[in-house]
Amino acid sequence: MSQRLTKAEEEIMLIMWRLKEAIVRDVIENLNDPDTPYTTVSTVIRILEKKGFVGHRAVGTTHLYYPLLSKKEYLKGYLTGIVKNYFDGSSSNLVTFFAKESDMSLEELKSLIEEVESELEKEDKNGE
Repeated sequence: MSQRLTKAEEEIMLIMWRLKEAIVRDVIENLNDPDTPYTTVSTVIRILEKKGFVGHRAVGTTHLYYPLLSKKEYLKGYLTGIVKNYFDGSSSNLVTFFAKESDMSLEELKSLIEEVESELEKEDKNGE
């Protein structure tokens, strides 16, 4: 899914991913601004549901919402779009940009390479 979330949608999705499932009031309690109106949060959650990010099941008279897409799946699609649109489709251009902009040391870069190699080996073993 390459659809991007708005800032409000992303804030709610981060809460949904952390809580795994929640009613609207649970989401409100976890917002940076807990004074956000119930109707506003409810509307954003319904938009997320229409976009295919959130599902629900009825529990009595309320809805219990849960993510339909993992944070990893969303991030993968999001980063793919960034790489395509801003880094000429090159992941290495993205990594180079990030390394320069965050002023990474040679040791940090080596550690990052080792981590990536380790993850790739895991994926190879799991057949992903």
